[in-house]
Amino acid sequence: MFVAVEMVDTVRIPTWNFQRQFNEAIAEELNKKLANKVVYQVGLCICLYDITKLEDSYIFPGDGASHTKVSLGFFDDIVIPPESLQQPAKFDEAEQVWVWEYETDEGAHDLYMDQGEDIRFRVTDEVFLDTTPTGPSAAATDTSAAPGAEGGQKKEAPYTLLGTISEPGLGLLSWWNS
Repeated sequence: MFVAVEMVDTVRIPTWNFQRQFNEAIAEELNKKLANKVVYQVGLCICLYDITKLEDSYIFPGDGASHTKVSLGFFDDIVIPPESLQQPAKFDEAEQVWVWEYETDEGAHDLYMDQGEDIRFRVTDEVFLDTTPTGPSAAATDTSAAPGAEGGQKKEAPYTLLGTISEPGLGLLSWWNS
């Protein structure tokens, strides 16, 4: 499911884009700025859908670019918790992958969930995390640094999708192709 969100932004069109159609240049700049980015309290922005309103353009002193007020491929932070996998499922320590123990009339089959495989899942929740910097006073009092974290701070994703594959037809595409 996709949701169209109306946004307002001021777009800077560099002078080298003046030879293009105005709407194409604006769409290109907006897609550079927003496509495949997380927008706080909105979600993952895939691409520009439509420009609904263009206001007057301005050229500011010292900047030859045009500034115009307008209304307006995937993402790594998707988590499928173990309880949301096809059941019964187990983690194979030797292979370092999850395995669905699929039961049929002919017996059990282990279906491996290898990394990098295409998967069909259903989004069950979305989590927004405010990652705005807190300033030096909060960083100075934080003495508990997470192991392996950059600069002594744990880096967290600003937007995470929670999903499930515990329904018929969901899971690795290779399970359902044959």
